[in-house]
Amino acid sequence: MASERRSTRRAADHAATTPDSQAPWADLKMTVPTDRDHASVVALVECALVELTHETVGAAFVSRQVGRSTRTQYVAGDDVGEQFQKRRFDDRLGWHETTIPRRTVRDELITQLTGSSSTSTERSGEKATSEPDTFVVKPVRELRTP
Repeated sequence: MASERRSTRRAADHAATTPDSQAPWADLKMTVPTDRDHASVVALVECALVELTHETVGAAFVSRQVGRSTRTQYVAGDDVGEQFQKRRFDDRLGWHETTIPRRTVRDELITQLTGSSSTSTERSGEKATSEPDTFVVKPVRELRTP
């Protein structure tokens, strides 16, 4: 119990003294499609999941198609990173929130980040947009809400 309090205090002290631009998660961002290999994408997702469970940050994936965008946000729950809140916003449907296990978050992110935007738009029969899909980890307070 005492070691748990020390660990929590150290994390809080680190967060208070480390500017967001120098934080370990500050470089966890990517555009899709990417030229990264599968192992690199998996490593990025694993790093993001670690940061989500240790810092007050969330992961956001934004998918864009002509006339439509979808934002999916993942934020760690209070149960030591085994459950995550998934917030999904679709321009047409609005917000939907659910709780999902860590493994599902991992699998969804890997699928989203290894996919190509042209493949998903071709399947849906829509034109590709000029803006790429994006993935980023940032403070929960900065996650965009419509």
